[in-house]
Amino acid sequence: MDHLRMNGAYWGLSTLDLLHKIGTVNPDEVVSWVMSCQHQECGGFGGNVGHDLHLLYTLSAVQILALLDRLDVLDIEKVSDYVSGLQNEDGSFSGDMWGEIDTRFSYIAICCLAILRQLDKINVGKAVEYIVSCKNLDGGFGSTPGGESHAGQIFCCVGALAITGSLHHVDRDLLGWWLCERQCKDGGLNGRPEKLADVCYSWWVLCSLIMIGRVHWIDTEKLASFILNCQDRENGGISDGPDNAVDVYHTFFGLAGLSLMEYPGLKSIDPAYASPVDVVNRIFFGKSRIA
Repeated sequence: MDHLRMNGAYWGLSTLDLLHKIGTVNPDEVVSWVMSCQHQECGGFGGNVGHDLHLLYTLSAVQILALLDRLDVLDIEKVSDYVSGLQNEDGSFSGDMWGEIDTRFSYIAICCLAILRQLDKINVGKAVEYIVSCKNLDGGFGSTPGGESHAGQIFCCVGALAITGSLHHVDRDLLGWWLCERQCKDGGLNGRPEKLADVCYSWWVLCSLIMIGRVHWIDTEKLASFILNCQDRENGGISDGPDNAVDVYHTFFGLAGLSLMEYPGLKSIDPAYASPVDVVNRIFFGKSRIA
């Protein structure tokens, strides 16, 4: 799992912050490691020291630094140039130099540039047009035009449209119906029809429903019970389903889902930026330390 370490750091640190426990880590050590994963010649980040750079790891690095209020260590121009340089002529984004295109990368680029306050470096109109071209007859979105609707892709597209002020392109009732149909008998949510419930979709589906104003179409009490039933009550952590092995990915998205449902004791999380609300407010309305 070495190639995912940057993502794992983002999931783990965000979990600690939601639990009001971010003070248990040494921020200077975290920042030093994050910066050791940067490719200095272009500004992007790899998933670990010496690994290839990618948009996904770059966003996780930026989110970690924002979480710790250390965006000042970045060369904002260099990082934003790397991200914006991956936009294609049709408005889509490639994940890295090898050219794979996916609406996940559209969200990642838009979210990253928004946090860095550099959205003007891309053609936002074309980016939105490309995302809208991936909308399906069922109201959902796929990874590319004509791709199957999937809850993860829907979050990415709806999140990107929310950040750019373009949610008017979404058919809220049609998409809301597709999303609320993701709730299974056990209360959990799945990503596609006929799939088992998975804790991570407590985030992907719930976020999208919140952003389009249709969260009241599901039973949030049953969903919260499903997430809590996926805990390891002896060792801590949350798994994808009851009695399965826990991991930091599902722990974060399980807690993030509970946070969206205002579970007691958790900090609030922003559904579009996947970061604690106080971090987002500090970036856009406070005095974030951006160089």
